[in-house]
Amino acid sequence: MTALVSRLDTSSGEYGARRAAMLTKIAELEAEHAKAVAGGGPKYVDRHRERGKLLARERIELLVDPDSPFLELSPLAAWGTEFPVGASVVTGIGVIEGVECVVTASDPTVRGGASNPWTLRKTLRAADIALENRLPYVNLVESGGADLPSQKEIFIPGGRVFRDLTRLSAAGVPTIALVFGNSTAGGAYVPGMSDHVVMVRERAKVFLGGPPLVKMATGEESDDESLGGAEMHARTSGLADHLAADEHDALRIGRRIVRRLNRRRPVPSPAVAPPPLYDEDELLGIVPEDLKIPFDPREVIARVVDGSDFDEVKPLYGPSLVTGWAAVHGHPIGILANARGVLFGEEAQKAAQFIQLADQTRTPLVFLQNTTGYMVGRDYEQSGIIKHGAMMINAVSNSTVPHITIVMGASYGAGNYGMCGRAYDPRFLFTWPSAKSAVMGPAQLAGVMSIVGRAAAEARGQEYDEEADAAMRQAVEAQIEAESLAFFLSGRLYDDGVIDPRDTRTVLGLCLSAIGNAPDAGRAGYGVFRM
Repeated sequence: MTALVSRLDTSSGEYGARRAAMLTKIAELEAEHAKAVAGGGPKYVDRHRERGKLLARERIELLVDPDSPFLELSPLAAWGTEFPVGASVVTGIGVIEGVECVVTASDPTVRGGASNPWTLRKTLRAADIALENRLPYVNLVESGGADLPSQKEIFIPGGRVFRDLTRLSAAGVPTIALVFGNSTAGGAYVPGMSDHVVMVRERAKVFLGGPPLVKMATGEESDDESLGGAEMHARTSGLADHLAADEHDALRIGRRIVRRLNRRRPVPSPAVAPPPLYDEDELLGIVPEDLKIPFDPREVIARVVDGSDFDEVKPLYGPSLVTGWAAVHGHPIGILANARGVLFGEEAQKAAQFIQLADQTRTPLVFLQNTTGYMVGRDYEQSGIIKHGAMMINAVSNSTVPHITIVMGASYGAGNYGMCGRAYDPRFLFTWPSAKSAVMGPAQLAGVMSIVGRAAAEARGQEYDEEADAAMRQAVEAQIEAESLAFFLSGRLYDDGVIDPRDTRTVLGLCLSAIGNAPDAGRAGYGVFRM
């Protein structure tokens, strides 16, 4: 029997305290998500509605299949910056006519849908997901173009948006643009470079330069409709493939286009799978508020995988890392989960071998992160921790199966790399509200700076200022603590979203299903090395 047996005492005070702390973080998360959903605020939402237009999320809801899930990505983009939470665009994965698609929708209630630096990063991430997973890419367009005050951060890298559209098409990934309003200047190339274009009559405006710019540049007098209206593009320029009567009609046409794509999954969807034996609600009481306290990731696995069935590999070797086989919603996976935070040489070797085994069987890998990094110290250096860690990182870097990462707790130092952090391009990466990530813990980082400063003062023959040192340590700890929090990291798109732990199984299932649309990348050229 490989079904996990839970030892979690849900009646204990410790469990209750952890659950209460997590619920507080989830309430904060919901408040931040509400800011993104609010868009530009009541004034601009009301003005948009008065014009007879749908909001971005309403357009998505009508586009995707009824009662189907929509996995929104990066909803906290731009959190903690001068720009509104959400970055004036909604992105995610939804099912349209039974086909999983990446959907991007401009939010015109936020500065007219203008693109700021975080809009750009969020949009580029959505295009990467579409390409990696071979998902049709649907753009719901209504944007005034670049946010001009921040153009210096947008103009040069922004060209990737158009490059990505052509590369998607070249790779056989369909691109579809539904234009509901303005799509001006560089934004005109979004429909211009899409495979299928729908424009809404008397609403869509697509031109490289509007009437004022044309007047300044050429002296020509023109109006919106003759210069770039939907009717003109449908009848004269040929840019529009379909002329929609209104927004609802455009969304119907968009669904019809997807239905005619004749998409076929490389691998059929799995059969219905048994749920975990334990209640997902209990995930709230597993992770301690103090991340220095370890927890058993098997308790998480037992509440996420099908039937709580986990076939552990090398359970007695390298016990600080748990490895084994399971399934989520019928999709086979391999799991690597940190048990006691720190990674020793044995754990690194165990991980490297396990990753190679997954590559051999073409099994996607899920990394459950809670790591303080690789172990330091004279004995560990002499025993080869650097080359063992390098072996694990090498395996992660060159593995050719899809990776998904969930950051549950700590994610510090090179442990972030070895456990497939953002720099290692997992297909998807999500974070729990409890998570923290930095080069090292705040106290350790401040302490290192203090030691270095003290040594420098002694080398110069100067007396060390203890009072200034204490103030420095306090300031550094506060800064690192703030910059390591889940919201801060998600705001900078170092993940694909902060999720409620109770949604982990659902999110993993949606990601694994999306991954199933891409063909197998093929194995590397070596057999499995025993470590």
